[in-house]
Amino acid sequence: MTTPRIYRHRLRRSLLSAAAVGAALALATPAGAADVDTGLPPGPAAARAAAPAQTAAGWAAGTRSYLVITAPGDTSAARNAVAANGGSVFAHYDAIGVVVAHSSSAGFAAAMRSVTGVQKVGATRTSDVPADAYSPTLPSAPGQSSTTLAETARWDMTRINADKAWAVSTGSASVTVGVLDTGVDDRHQDIAPNFDTADSVSCAYGKADTRAGAWRDVGSHGTHVAGTIAAAKNGKGVVGVAPGVKIASVRVAEPSTSMFFAENTICGFIWAGDHGFDVTNNSYYTDPWMFNCPDDPDQAAIVEGVRRAQEYAEGKGSLQVAAAGNSNYDLANKRTDSSSPNDSTPVNRTITNACIDIPTELPGVVTVAAMGNGNIKASYSNFGRDVIDVAAPGGDGAYGVYSTLPGGKYGNMNGTSMASPHVAGVAALLKSADPAATPADLRARLGSQATDTACPSDGRCTGTTAKNAFFGEGQVDALKAVGGTTPPPGRSFENTADVTVADNATVESPITVTGVTGNAPAALKVGVDVKHTYRGDLVLSLVAPDGSVYSLEDFADGDSGDDVVKTYTVDASSETASGTWKLRVRDIATQDTGRIDAWNLTF
Repeated sequence: MTTPRIYRHRLRRSLLSAAAVGAALALATPAGAADVDTGLPPGPAAARAAAPAQTAAGWAAGTRSYLVITAPGDTSAARNAVAANGGSVFAHYDAIGVVVAHSSSAGFAAAMRSVTGVQKVGATRTSDVPADAYSPTLPSAPGQSSTTLAETARWDMTRINADKAWAVSTGSASVTVGVLDTGVDDRHQDIAPNFDTADSVSCAYGKADTRAGAWRDVGSHGTHVAGTIAAAKNGKGVVGVAPGVKIASVRVAEPSTSMFFAENTICGFIWAGDHGFDVTNNSYYTDPWMFNCPDDPDQAAIVEGVRRAQEYAEGKGSLQVAAAGNSNYDLANKRTDSSSPNDSTPVNRTITNACIDIPTELPGVVTVAAMGNGNIKASYSNFGRDVIDVAAPGGDGAYGVYSTLPGGKYGNMNGTSMASPHVAGVAALLKSADPAATPADLRARLGSQATDTACPSDGRCTGTTAKNAFFGEGQVDALKAVGGTTPPPGRSFENTADVTVADNATVESPITVTGVTGNAPAALKVGVDVKHTYRGDLVLSLVAPDGSVYSLEDFADGDSGDDVVKTYTVDASSETASGTWKLRVRDIATQDTGRIDAWNLTF
């Protein structure tokens, strides 16, 4: 499947064409439900991005948008330089030193890069700015249909224990989740009870439009995402992960194209920070480049501008959650990109890991992979060791994520766009349980409370059960999130050095634990990843710093399965935590050999 952009790929849209904006996959709709809209604009990217024929005051054919980046603070000098070099200032964000400039001059960027005090300048698109930017059309308010659908515990909610969490807490109305997306239908029967009109806005084109209704959906993707996060628990339709929190819409997508350009994302993050959003969901990638490379001056400016905006929002207390994308692509081993720029004519280009997908690969952002119904990677989900933070249900095959659609309707979509809002909802529950939690606290707890999920038999999935390329630290858990303000499990330590396990031999792999005071816990987690061609030969033990031996498993001699990828729980409460612990592996037969690939301890 190709990368859908809407929403977390440019809409990490429901799996669509590579040229489409990121979005979630849209699959079949259940009988009796409304037809599902993928959330993607129709037609090829080039057609979608064509400039409108009409004219508007201040607009001319050939107008392009640029980020002019200077030192944070007073941007007046940079703004004056924009005017002096054939441009106009469309918006400016002094707190982060970013000016959004428009110009129809082909030499504008080069001229601005020579201005004293200007650090970076980059075009944000390879197509013209639409005339609509100068007099935006308000999205229509769809007519609403009532529903006879009764709330049920859907598979995606039971997978993350959300149904159990609701019995403890549905979240706090003082917590707000911003949906940076195609917009949200605020009048939907399952969204209206939790919708925050005062803090909703449109950031299409890169400047806040606070007119009533500017935040409404120009597709369907954003409404679907919003329902997964916080659809009301009102006895009808569906229930969101955190049905007691507030939802605010920040429409980042432009109408007709549903593209998410850098200036739009910057506006969205600044708005999130200034309006006190506790969490934002970002199921898109920043158009027109799936990956932005630092050796390209335009893309370098895009990365810097969006990075500063994200950092600003985080500094104001907002955690950003983002979808990993729907291209089944290894984000830790980037080689090529054939889908960019998606607003004109894509080209085949060679890239490296220095090129990043934003906002999902920015520091501080929680990157979410998608799972199907089970401990399985969704077929389309991007992956990457040390890139993916956590995973959540995104749907795949016959199992879609069922949520709200504009006009009071409901339907299925699939994609990392659908996985990300599950995580945003869990983060909102965490914030509800501990209002003092910082974005860093929430990030850590999402991972530490996640359910460890082992790699399948797929060579692309590297790492351990506790943390790997497909699922990061595991599948998020809503029930654990509402357990109160108890600190998350303690620190983790890991040894990834290979140790060969020969026939009829005993080997050990050490981990030195430092900085943990007192004794080890009664539920010490021991994650083991042993590669072996016949695990019936193996006996596994944990050796404490004082030499005490704790049996982990003595496999049955007839167990002919390969490998041991498993997490054991050991009562080590009588042992001092600090010191050198060892995983001991004994091979008791001949013919089959292997290695300790990695192991870890979580206190």
